[in-house]
Amino acid sequence: MKRIELKLAPKNESELKSVVGKGKKAVREVTRAQILLLAHSGKKNDEIAETLHINRDTVFRVKKRFIEGGLNKAIHDAPRPGQPSKYSEKAKAEVIALACSSPPEGRKRWTVRLIAEELKKRPGLEGINREVVRVILKKRYKAMEEKDVVHTDNRRRI
Repeated sequence: MKRIELKLAPKNESELKSVVGKGKKAVREVTRAQILLLAHSGKKNDEIAETLHINRDTVFRVKKRFIEGGLNKAIHDAPRPGQPSKYSEKAKAEVIALACSSPPEGRKRWTVRLIAEELKKRPGLEGINREVVRVILKKRYKAMEEKDVVHTDNRRRI
């Protein structure tokens, strides 16, 4: 690995010091800021790695990212794409609508398994399973808890 000399602009240096000093950031971000500050002060990769108890390759990568993409790219993780959803919003609405409908004859309520079995009979949802149904309903319930439902105060008033 070749040695990368690093000199920070005063603005970048003060921004890094605030990241390290405030303590409201993720540990990775603080460590990366410390790497850049130590490199700016003239420390070598091995010294920085030993001081921060990290691998020297990490020091090299952070410095390289700073030079190639600037301060933001060096400190923050790139967004991760994640797996795309297999089911459309229409299909998710169908799951929720079925869960809110009357249960089948002879049943008191819908279960996740019953909903999944019923949905498998519908076109486009043949591959749905109970875990997918559970996650869809869980996310919907969480969204309702946060913004859609007005909570009443059921405590007795004196």
